[in-house]
Amino acid sequence: MKFLRMKDIDLSGKRVFIRSDLNVPQDDEMAITDDTRIRASVPAIEMALKANAAVMVTSHLGRPTEGDFRPEDSLAPIARRLSELLGRDVPLVQNWVDGVKVAPGEIVMLENCRLNRGEKKDDVALANKMAALLDVYVNDAFGTAHRAEATTHALAKVAPVACAGPLLSAELDALSRVMDNPKRPLLAIVAGSKVSSKLTILRALGERVDQLIVGGGIANTFMLAMGMRIGRSLAESDLVSEAQTIIDSMKQRGARVPLPIDVVVSNDVSALSRANRVPAESVGKDDMILDVGPKTSAVLASLISNAGTIIWNGPMGVFEYDQFGGGTKALAAAIAASPAFVIAGGGDTLAAIGKYKIADKVDYISTGGGAFLEFLEGKTLPAVAVLEQRAA
Repeated sequence: MKFLRMKDIDLSGKRVFIRSDLNVPQDDEMAITDDTRIRASVPAIEMALKANAAVMVTSHLGRPTEGDFRPEDSLAPIARRLSELLGRDVPLVQNWVDGVKVAPGEIVMLENCRLNRGEKKDDVALANKMAALLDVYVNDAFGTAHRAEATTHALAKVAPVACAGPLLSAELDALSRVMDNPKRPLLAIVAGSKVSSKLTILRALGERVDQLIVGGGIANTFMLAMGMRIGRSLAESDLVSEAQTIIDSMKQRGARVPLPIDVVVSNDVSALSRANRVPAESVGKDDMILDVGPKTSAVLASLISNAGTIIWNGPMGVFEYDQFGGGTKALAAAIAASPAFVIAGGGDTLAAIGKYKIADKVDYISTGGGAFLEFLEGKTLPAVAVLEQRAA
């Protein structure tokens, strides 16, 4: 994958426009509850400031109505947090499309880019206006790379120089490593409530991995495909044939989908639910499978310990409740101890990594969400494709 990198461009005295992903969660008082994405944006900003560039940073936040400003759509809380992280004032600029004043060595934050009319439609006229503000365009927002919008796609086409920031570069390097030339065995963990939401990635990974570990409701659907009983567990009976096809196609090339040999079941899901460990063949008609059992965890841990590359997306069970978190905890411990190159992504996966405190044991943690999944599916990401085109 060939694209210009921010670190290779002379930024001194240049007007540098950085499209970050600062779409962070907030509570009802607009207080930031997780600043991970803001902290991840700092290296690109500091790189530009150290080069004595005039720095403009923008991002989307939520899903505002274009042209209709509401206080809850403002980047003001993000600007305040960024000021704290940088140790300097970060002024917030409203209505910035027609002009921004910022001197070399200074930084401003440009209000929520999705408030600009034409942003979501990838409007070229809007992009041309924004291009007049800058000398160098930097995309450091992998989380929006799968969307063609004015600040992620059209602007990259018309900017004098278009490049990838350090966060986006690192993301693409890590993903390319696991997809283009992975150390074998290549193992993928794909878990979640529904096969339908991850069917494309299951198909794509099923064609290239050596083991495909499935968890959650996805595993239940695969268990149904193998004729196993799942009681009242969450599953999608209409996608059993899809699951069977993936199992069969992997088997034909010597790969496999290891299914549970024991599970943790209950009659309901709550903090007070009683968890029972049973063999997979002993699931009752009123049982709900909410986690894998210890024997299954041991089998999966063995596969993980022998893997060369691991892709992790999703927990094994309802790990929010400790009685149904044993499988995910064991999986996390095995990953932490594995010598494999590990890349992890997805909101629940990041929550599990945080809960079991293994972030320093994972080689790369993606902040990309939907973009992470679409890259693994083999889809073209518009914001990445345009950077490749500009570098050609």
